[in-house]
Amino acid sequence: MRYGFWLRPLMAIMAVFAGAAFAAKPAATSPTVAVGQIQPGQWQLREAGSTAPPRLVCLGDADQLIQLQHPGMACARFVVDDLPRTATVNYSCPGAGHGRTMIHLETPKSFHLETQGIVSGAPFDMAFDARRLGDCTPPAR
Repeated sequence: MRYGFWLRPLMAIMAVFAGAAFAAKPAATSPTVAVGQIQPGQWQLREAGSTAPPRLVCLGDADQLIQLQHPGMACARFVVDDLPRTATVNYSCPGAGHGRTMIHLETPKSFHLETQGIVSGAPFDMAFDARRLGDCTPPAR
């Protein structure tokens, strides 16, 4: 019966280690609360402090905004902040770089995005004001 004495502390220690391992895993690809509120459609991303024409982006899944400089890559993500109006996500793309993206939601049709990191060995640091223009338009034939 002496082994029963150690069973509870052993189970408690195992639970602590299992919890730590779960917390250390990168975030799943599901959107954060703030990103999940962004409506799909045609968006205009205007870079702060730039005179360049704005980017037009058709968003089917707003989660793609997290990796704006690493589109379509399978990157590990870690959610730093997941609040109703603000999300901050760090991500790492093996062999291609890494980044940190912060999105501050004004409304589901307007947000501010800041992203910085390294892509293909070069640094990037950008800020965009975004607004929804409407539904995505099909490409011209």
